[in-house]
Amino acid sequence: MTPSPSPSPATVRQFLRQRRGSAGAVDRYVSGFGLALVAAIAGQPVSSLIASMAGQTTPARMSAGLALVVLAFAGFVAAARAAGPVALSAPDASWLLLSPLERRGVLGRTARLLVVTAVVAGALLGLGLLAALGAPDGLLWRLAGALVLGVSVTVGAMALAVLEQASRVWDGWLGIALTALVTLAVVLSTAAVAAQTARPALTGTGLTTGTGLLAGSGPASGSEWAAGTVAGAAGVLPAVLHGVLGAVGAVAAAPPAVVAVAAVSAALAAALLVRQAWAALERMPVRTVLAASTRTAHVTRTATLLDPGALTWIAEDNHWRARRLRSRRWPSLPAPAALAWHDWRRLARRPGRLAAMAASAALPAVLAQALGITATGADLPPGMPGPATIAPAAAVATPSLTAVAVTAGAVLAGALAVAAAVAAGARRDADNPALSRLAAVGLRPALAARAVLPALLTASWTAAALTGLSLVGALPGGAWWAFGPAIAPAVAAGSLRMARRRPIDHSMPIIDTPGGAIPTGPLFWALTGADVALVGCLPALVALLTPPDDLAGPLALQAVTGAAALAAYLLRARKPTAAG
Repeated sequence: MTPSPSPSPATVRQFLRQRRGSAGAVDRYVSGFGLALVAAIAGQPVSSLIASMAGQTTPARMSAGLALVVLAFAGFVAAARAAGPVALSAPDASWLLLSPLERRGVLGRTARLLVVTAVVAGALLGLGLLAALGAPDGLLWRLAGALVLGVSVTVGAMALAVLEQASRVWDGWLGIALTALVTLAVVLSTAAVAAQTARPALTGTGLTTGTGLLAGSGPASGSEWAAGTVAGAAGVLPAVLHGVLGAVGAVAAAPPAVVAVAAVSAALAAALLVRQAWAALERMPVRTVLAASTRTAHVTRTATLLDPGALTWIAEDNHWRARRLRSRRWPSLPAPAALAWHDWRRLARRPGRLAAMAASAALPAVLAQALGITATGADLPPGMPGPATIAPAAAVATPSLTAVAVTAGAVLAGALAVAAAVAAGARRDADNPALSRLAAVGLRPALAARAVLPALLTASWTAAALTGLSLVGALPGGAWWAFGPAIAPAVAAGSLRMARRRPIDHSMPIIDTPGGAIPTGPLFWALTGADVALVGCLPALVALLTPPDDLAGPLALQAVTGAAALAAYLLRARKPTAAG
């Protein structure tokens, strides 16, 4: 008697779908209408963005924009590596993965979802690449090349993540890629900032070589401008940065044929990696898929149903679980300071996080460079080929208020993120009020002691970020760094309020708007903490949006407002309940 052939994964899934019922016409209509609505809403902004990419800018600005694109790609690679990336839903991981079914068929749906995710991320990355480099000619051809290149690198990175999950042979390749990407972003950022701060070396009516922008000659090509910059800034910038600016200018001015060859080569390399990853699905270890599925399920459930703040605890516990710590004698401190010393020790035991905080202070300056923000009245040496001499005057006449607001928001968001990263002690006190009562320290003295470290880090980080903005010419002359210590109390209060907030209250009402329903529970949860920081930093934000002639008044007002915000928060602080 011939045994019946084993069913395929597709047959099993079809059987399960029949028992659950198939999607009806209304479901298909809603899905199609939603896609059409998204296309209609995003069509005009995307087309306007693509049209604004025509033209060319300075290599320093291109280098800054390219650094942000590289950092975004590094974030995508890190997210793919942390996610698994091959994971299944709980039913499939419990039943289909452990069954005798063909493993490639079981994981095929996840593989297709990963490809779609990589394609969408690659399209966004390609648009960012074209926005950073510009299109001096052949906009459509360069757009197509950038999209193909962006999709190729994201799909290839996703395939490499799958290969690393499937076999130890590929283990470590993504780590090497991440290190290379971060190093490249640092080099590009350094070149952009150094080129802007070394402007006095460029003098005369044009570039010193005579190959750059001559008076009345109109915009020069990217390679010509880069060559002139390298020769004119000799002795000011290191030779490596000269080469970086020259390479960026040459890449931006590459003919469409070279762009096509690069795009095709990247597509072929990505196709090869995808083929290897598809073959590796058949030998994917069960333990790695189960671990990724469990991790993804916990993250999804936490982010959508419970408390998104628990994601930080998951990452924190995973970091400390496998580490052995050495005990040291604590210094003799007052009771509130001794209670807060835990946060200082935690930060000292993670020097990598402290180094990342210090390096991130350069991001606002790089963002301002990429957006082409130049402060009105900034000192430009005679003959300096600024943006107005490289790009059309209408395109760079005055930086838009949106670009300035984005940069100011980046400064405030970065300061709040740095402060919140060292407020874990306040979060633990709020989560376990019974344990905090055993310390025999009052709530207000404990919060005041815990606010010292976030305030110091905020002051240092913001002062460094504002100094970078001043160096690249995004802010006029003045002691802008002094806003760092001035906003530190308000940001520290916001970080403590953010750390002590309760989980999302999903019983709160939903607001119906023309754009869809807005749940107020997650909205209020997200604004908790940021509201205090925003109100306490209003004078600094106003000064960043509309730089005054004299900083003395805004600085004094910000110092008073910041101190008042922290004092008001400490006075109104209440002990959390055991259930909250």
